[in-house]
Amino acid sequence: MDSLEAIILGIVEGITEFLPISSTGHLMVANSLMGIGDDSFTKAFTVAIQFGAILAVVILYWKRFFKSLNFYYKLFVAFLPAGILGFLLIKKIDMMLGNVMVVCWTFFIGGIILLFIDRWFKKAEMEPDKEVKYSSAFIIGLFQALSMIPGVSRSAATIVGGLTQKLNRKGAVEFSFFLAVPTMFVATAYKLFQFYKEGDGFQGNDLQLLLIGNVVAFIVAMIAIKFFITYLQKHGFKIFGIYRILAAIAIYLLHRHGVQFAL
Repeated sequence: MDSLEAIILGIVEGITEFLPISSTGHLMVANSLMGIGDDSFTKAFTVAIQFGAILAVVILYWKRFFKSLNFYYKLFVAFLPAGILGFLLIKKIDMMLGNVMVVCWTFFIGGIILLFIDRWFKKAEMEPDKEVKYSSAFIIGLFQALSMIPGVSRSAATIVGGLTQKLNRKGAVEFSFFLAVPTMFVATAYKLFQFYKEGDGFQGNDLQLLLIGNVVAFIVAMIAIKFFITYLQKHGFKIFGIYRILAAIAIYLLHRHGVQFAL
């Protein structure tokens, strides 16, 4: 991996992490099309640059992170399902990451769902802004657990989870952003620990590439978050559903023509 490739992956991460289109799936495609490969550093890099993206959430919503301890308790409750299942199913999740057809199907099915989300939860948009209850936080966490399947999109799953709990779009999206912080922080820490445990360690300009990727992901995520909130309140989810379906078809055709996808 070189600096340009690190920048491109940082851009991809920053754009896709908080939009309901799956950052994992897009990083897999970007990696493969650039021919970066799937060595241990690349695998660690694609997870570790999430730190830059979550830092964007902390900066943009810093007041919420200093509001009360209840805020953190609710995030912890919401994090538990994915945290526990992720620990128990880590090997199976890694196996699915190598299966491009899993990503194709989850992109496609997720796209179909997003086409109808605005209609299904039309009443939720009439709801006023409100605090998330502990029971709702746990249910949203169950939806987040679905995003361990590559291509599902953590953002999409948690937003839908929030809508089922009668949050309006803005409330569901913002809680999805907040929940990303502990979830992605733990995922990043675990991946880096695993990287060291396997005895690879950083070599050459690895740390420089990691810094570049995180800085780019941070800047782009700041822009993407502001865009997503504004766009969603005006237009809804339909365009993201269409995009996911088209992306699924494109990935499938590339796969059929011999492009090897791996992450």
